Amino acid sequence: MAESKVASLEGHELADDYVRTHVPKGRWADTWDLFKSNFVKFVIINVLTLLFFVPGIAVIFFKDYVITQMGATYPFSSNPLFTYPLTPSMQGVQESVYFIWGVRFYSLLIVAGFIASVGLAGACYSIKKLINTHGQFSLKGYFHGVKVCYFNVLLPVEIFILFVYASLVISDWSALAIANGVSKGGPITAKVFIIIAAVIVGVVCSWVLAVGVSYKVKFKYLIKNSFVLLFGTIIQTVFMLGFALIPVWFLLLGETLWLFKIIGYALFIFFGLSFILLSWLAFTQSVFDTFITPAVKSEEAARKATLTPKQLAAEKEEDEKAIARELLAAGRSELVGRPMRPIDGGTEVKEVGVAYGRADIRRVSDDRQKIKSEVDGYIEEHKGDTRYVEYERLFAEREKALSTTDKKGKKKKFNQNNLLSK
Repeated sequence: MAESKVASLEGHELADDYVRTHVPKGRWADTWDLFKSNFVKFVIINVLTLLFFVPGIAVIFFKDYVITQMGATYPFSSNPLFTYPLTPSMQGVQESVYFIWGVRFYSLLIVAGFIASVGLAGACYSIKKLINTHGQFSLKGYFHGVKVCYFNVLLPVEIFILFVYASLVISDWSALAIANGVSKGGPITAKVFIIIAAVIVGVVCSWVLAVGVSYKVKFKYLIKNSFVLLFGTIIQTVFMLGFALIPVWFLLLGETLWLFKIIGYALFIFFGLSFILLSWLAFTQSVFDTFITPAVKSEEAARKATLTPKQLAAEKEEDEKAIARELLAAGRSELVGRPMRPIDGGTEVKEVGVAYGRADIRRVSDDRQKIKSEVDGYIEEHKGDTRYVEYERLFAEREKALSTTDKKGKKKKFNQNNLLSK
């Protein structure tokens, strides 16, 4: 069922500067080997991508800094018995500060998302390339990924950030409303609802991201196929997202135990983000290969795909020379020393029935003449091909070297200089 619904993706793989090769092992065994053998590449991708996350990190840092400074100057804990003049009621002031500055600073995360999407586009494309080629990576390829994937990455990133922004603001508003004496039911319900909505949207955006960095399709097919693949693998998706977000779980556990926070920060600095993307993109690639026929080529085809037209022409010429030398070793033959038109294609002589007339004989004769002219034309067209020219040249050199007389007609002595040894 899912195969027919995602058929529009087939043949539109986003692989502008590489060719997919066959997975030598199972998907997960190959991914683990890829991670172990290319660990330094994943660290480079991780650090390079984090540079584009600096604006977002700076927004969160300055928000906490501003609120901390205000906490040092506002009289949140003043004792009215020893303070003159008496301070007014501070009920809800702290929650109000968090809400007001949260609205201001968290809105900047939307802008920071445009910059973070640059790094994510390069990272996703580079890791997808590592998965599909078993180790190819370059900084040039990273920024090529930015060029071809940026807008497909920007869409899910910005949508997810909008819902995260809404959940943060509503959470702060909920705390403010409760502090001011509003019934808890409404604020808590709104908070729970927006958090659930953000999680669901995050899962959908994860699939939009995976499809967007894997296939070149129009916007409507990008969204449609993302939903189809999500609902077709909902249980696996939830499990894999939980596994991929292991570095995030360490940070959350760090809220109660400082050791986990240190581990979480260390993971994110070195390879945490790369691990998340590798786990998720390897999983989605296995889903794509299940429902969509992959455009996989052999190692030789993948190698030739990276050559320039000039290099391909030179390689073809060397191959034809090698063929000529092999034929030379078998002895001179008219069958291989000149071009022979393939049997398939061209004019065919149709059989005549038991009863035939002059017109049938004339038709057969004309067909034979056409075939003869086609054979002669093919020979004339291909007689200059490298394999035939090289074949004749080698035989001419061999015959000249093995000749028993020289130019003056005297008997020639054979030595290593005049005996062709090819």
